[in-house]
Amino acid sequence: MRVLYLLNFAGKAGTERYVESLVKYLGPQGSGQVEPHFAYNTAGLLVERLEAMGVPTRQLPMNSRFDLKAAKALAALCGEWDIDLIHCHYLRENYIALLAKWYNKKVRVVYTNHFILTNDLVTRISNRLLDKRQDRMIAVCNKGREQLIANGWSADKIQVVHNGVDLSAWSGTRTDSTLRAELGIPENRFVMLCASRFADDKGHSYLIRSVKALQGLTQVPFTLVLAGDGELLEPTKALCSQLGLDSDVVKFIGFRKDMKNLFKAADLYINSSRHEALSFLIIEAMAAGLPAAITDMAGNPDILTGPEQGGVLLPYDDPEGTAKGLVPFLEDPDFLKRCRENAEKNVKERFELGKLSQDTYQVYKKAVQK
Repeated sequence: MRVLYLLNFAGKAGTERYVESLVKYLGPQGSGQVEPHFAYNTAGLLVERLEAMGVPTRQLPMNSRFDLKAAKALAALCGEWDIDLIHCHYLRENYIALLAKWYNKKVRVVYTNHFILTNDLVTRISNRLLDKRQDRMIAVCNKGREQLIANGWSADKIQVVHNGVDLSAWSGTRTDSTLRAELGIPENRFVMLCASRFADDKGHSYLIRSVKALQGLTQVPFTLVLAGDGELLEPTKALCSQLGLDSDVVKFIGFRKDMKNLFKAADLYINSSRHEALSFLIIEAMAAGLPAAITDMAGNPDILTGPEQGGVLLPYDDPEGTAKGLVPFLEDPDFLKRCRENAEKNVKERFELGKLSQDTYQVYKKAVQK
């Protein structure tokens, strides 16, 4: 089956890792069930990675979701590459792919929704109008499926397929990491890691206030390591200064590609986000042996509901409640160990990349056979 993966921006976030993983596991380097191709509007790191894997790539300008010129160009590209199915990941590309079916009736379209966002009235109406052209849809979490239905898409076309990770990629021990030595953090100091872009929906402001509250609840020395970049990085640093949190307590390390190095140095992974659908970073951290303390928001409860699955759910935008939820990880070694073991077990049973790939391929088959 020839599949064209279509993205507006081929950058470095979770959606890009999702596409790269599918290409790796379904393409020639994996099961060989798919012959992958890739088209994009704005180039980024994903283009380089896919080209290194031998995937044909093509830049395709896409200026809006109703870009008929882009739809015609996409239909022509599908004809040139003899594409059976287009796999889209954002609404703009999905609309363009559905419009491309006017010009190339062979192609089928699958859309994976990576977010839980309410569409405005105009978009809900256009969703309903285009719904008859949609072959299949994937939601990465149950809340995402509910939102797709509320946004005007047919329930019988939507299947929940959780994100997955390569377990072997995250194996190893603390000795594999150089981060503590790099940052001057003692081996006996408790390290919490949060890796996400500095944007409003990621909750860094209340997370920093939670750290301040945590100082008053425990005598265990700890450091929060914040990885990432973004427009709110400097305001977050300023908040740390305002609250008197020095670099021993909060360390900013910028955008990093060496996530395994970061995970292996940490004792706990934290997610403070408002809008996660099903975060790759959370699952990857758990696969690397980290328990997780994550917000009780959006798709996070699909990952875990309590210690028996590897961590805890925390109240969003509640510094005091978050701080209280973190205390057991610092002060109860048995609790920390149990969460760590359950996190690895949870990922192995429910979020292994082979399961994601094969479940997705079954969606492809349903779409093509429609």
